[in-house]
Order: sequence, then structure tokens, then C-alpha cells
Amino acid sequence: MDVPIAANVLGTIGAVCWSIQLIPQIIINYRRHNTIGLQRSMMLLWACAGVPLGAYNIAGNFNVALQIQPQILTVLSLITWIQCYYYDDKWSVMKCCLFVSAIGALFGGIETGLVFALKSGVERDRHWPVILMGVISAVLLSAGVLRHYWDIYIHRTVRGISFIFVAIDAAGDVFSLVSVFFQPKLDILGMVIYASEFVLWCGVIACGGYFNLRPWIRQKIRVRKEGEGSCEGQTVDGVGNGVSNDLSLHQVPSSTSVFRTPSSVVGSRSSVRLDNVG
Repeated sequence: MDVPIAANVLGTIGAVCWSIQLIPQIIINYRRHNTIGLQRSMMLLWACAGVPLGAYNIAGNFNVALQIQPQILTVLSLITWIQCYYYDDKWSVMKCCLFVSAIGALFGGIETGLVFALKSGVERDRHWPVILMGVISAVLLSAGVLRHYWDIYIHRTVRGISFIFVAIDAAGDVFSLVSVFFQPKLDILGMVIYASEFVLWCGVIACGGYFNLRPWIRQKIRVRKEGEGSCEGQTVDGVGNGVSNDLSLHQVPSSTSVFRTPSSVVGSRSSVRLDNVG
């Protein structure tokens, strides 16, 4: 169906999502000062995928938002990728800037050449090179996400990756996918590219719920029950021994965890009794 306004609006929303998707991950890396668990190979694969994807979208005359989208993906992926070397391998800022700038310039030159070559092929009614670019980009994007599946399998947890980033990226895939339906010509390969990545991200979210969220909820419930039982026991013992609970709590240092162990409780009561005897 040919609805240019809908295609541009949805494509723009998808581009905005892809513009900010990696920002939460970049911020988390900056705050932690490490990238442990984040797969640098995934970031490099995504940066590489932006080259054929950009050439594919431009040669296919997609809406402007979808033409810009892969360029943003490449830039943000390169920034996240170089963070791994800065924080974990202790590269200098100058080395990181020079290295990532050189790679970015190389990628830009390759994509520019591909665009001219693909458009020349389309003018000669040769469409297979354009399709090949779409296939390559889809494989690289999927391979990047699949790298995290291997890490999840090895460590039995989703680590090093921001779920906010995952959710934003998945939303960008959805809007970009829907925008393809409003293009003048329905592009099956474009649908496959965005749909495949969306499905893979849904799998990562599901693994996060199973390996990360479920144990966290169980721990919170267990700690709450233990805390309630401890409070009830302290109240009964305090009343029976004629000792004020306020006095007992006053003896506990401010740095002590709220969930005290039985030994710390006994020690606290003993100190109170000794004070009363003295």
C-alpha cells in the first residue's frame, strides 16, 4: 500500500528509537567504568551491518528516515564498541578516537561506493546486488544478537546489557517493520531484516525474565519474610525481658545492614543486659 505520510512517520519513529537505543548502554558503561558481559563482537557486527543496510535502504529508495537509520546505528555501535577497549583494555582516549575515526571513515567510504554501484546495477535492471546487501545486513544483525545467546547459555544469566536498550531497539524494529508496509512497493527482505531482529530481542527479554527477574523477585520475597519474622521475634523477646526495643536498635551501628543476622541480634541484646547490670 502506498501511504507516504504513514511510511515517513513510522520510519521516523523507528529512526528515533534507533538513534537513542544504545545511549542507555553507553551511559551504563560510563557509570560502571567497565563493559563486563557486553559482547564487543556484537557491537562490531552491528557497526558492520550498518554499511550494507544503509546501501540497501538508499538504493531501494526507502523513506529518508530509514536511509538515515543505518548511519546512526553504525556510529552508536562504534562508540559502544570502543568503550570496551577504553574501560576493559585500558586504551588511551587518543588511541580510541583515532582508531574509531579511521574505522568510521573506512565504513563511510565503502558504503558510498556501494550506493553508486547498486544504483548503477538497478539502472541496468540488475537487482540481485541490492538483495545481497539486504541479506548480508540481516545476517550480521542477527549474528550480533545471537552472540548474546551464547553468553546467556554459558553463564545462565543476561549480563552486561541494558534492558532499556533492548526494549528501545525492539520498538525501533517494530516501527520500522510497520513502515515498510506503507511503502509504494512491499519489500519482503526489509520485513525479514526487522522482524528477525525483533524476534531475537524478544528471546533475550524472555531469558532476562527467567534468569534475572524471577530469582530477583524470589529473593525480595524471601528477604521480606525473613525481615518480618525477625521483627516479630525481637518484639516478643524485648517485652518478655523488659528491654526496650528502641534501646536495642540504638546499639546497632548505622552502617549495619537492615537484615541483621541472628548472631548480631544476640550480641546486641547481650550488650544491653550488661549495660543494665552496670
